Amino acid sequence: MPISPSSSAQAAREVVALRLRDLRKSAGLTVTELADRCGWHHAKTSRIENARTAPSAKDIRAWCAATQAEDQAPDLIAQALNAESMYREWRHQMRSGLRQLQNSLVQFFRQTELFRVYSSTLVPGLLQTEGYAAAILGTIAGFRDLPVDDSADAARARVERSRVIHEPGHRSVILVEESVLYHQVADADAMAAQLGYLLTAGALPSVSLGIIPMYARGRTHWPRETFHMYDDTMVSVELVSAQVKITQPSETALYLKAFEELRSMAVYGADARALIVKAIEALR
Repeated sequence: MPISPSSSAQAAREVVALRLRDLRKSAGLTVTELADRCGWHHAKTSRIENARTAPSAKDIRAWCAATQAEDQAPDLIAQALNAESMYREWRHQMRSGLRQLQNSLVQFFRQTELFRVYSSTLVPGLLQTEGYAAAILGTIAGFRDLPVDDSADAARARVERSRVIHEPGHRSVILVEESVLYHQVADADAMAAQLGYLLTAGALPSVSLGIIPMYARGRTHWPRETFHMYDDTMVSVELVSAQVKITQPSETALYLKAFEELRSMAVYGADARALIVKAIEALR
């Protein structure tokens, strides 16, 4: 697995930095000469070239003008923006509220044909009931000290967004650790409803629900960080402080390999339903 969850973002920044450095060298300019042409201190040039400072769109345009490479500015700006969007702090994403955060992903979900989700902590959002989602989002609102708690509206938006699993052209392969069934993040009624819904959702033709037993022998993988794979192009990992979007092929390949190995340890069908029923009975 990747050493650092933000390594993809840093790698993308380094690609932009390398391209800018190459432009400077191709123009025959020293670090100081380029800084003079751009109107900033030479230390800023060094920070950008060493990927310690992310260049703004204005910085990139000035750099390209100084190296007579104006035609490359649009592509470099797009690359730089993509690099910075890979690692996004939750405090920035939640500025407009939890409901808006849910709604912002609707179109992206509809464009995704294959969802692969592995969770070691919670029932994944795609299979959450409104009561379960409201409990989780309410806890998040409290933990983040959000000025407005719109968790109830956000829960309804999340459930509405998740209807994509019922639409033609979408498949979902979802893995959860058995312990997820016992994490009581909501009251008993909401937990019972959530576990009951897993029995229903797991029977959908477009959904493959696997549960990795707590006492599975010969595990080749211990519980990993929860992650979502969208088609074969992006992995999303949720941290306490930020969301990491991984697009670097070598890293997405590692997550896919881990997912397939975790999938081989899961049980499905009647065996999975038996584990869910056992968890429901434990609520009594």
